[in-house]
Amino acid sequence: MKIVSLFTGAGGLDLGFKKAGFDVIWANEFDSTIWETFEANFPETKLDKRSIVDVLTSDVPFADGIIGGPPCQSWSEAGAGRGINDKRG
Repeated sequence: MKIVSLFTGAGGLDLGFKKAGFDVIWANEFDSTIWETFEANFPETKLDKRSIVDVLTSDVPFADGIIGGPPCQSWSEAGAGRGINDKRG
């Protein structure tokens, strides 16, 4: 099954799906500090490097499913647990 990945990060979730037999055909990640890692681990996957707000539905290829790991920094201990009070929350 073909899937697309949103808020991809370094591709941990994608790797799990790949090992389960899914084909990650397209991914979106705006954080330039992790592009190199993702591209090294998923050379066959098209990585869209734009902000998700700039991606049109017509830019995303047809797929059987969508996976994603929305940003969680504001909810984690590393983000000081600010939650909804954080600008990212």
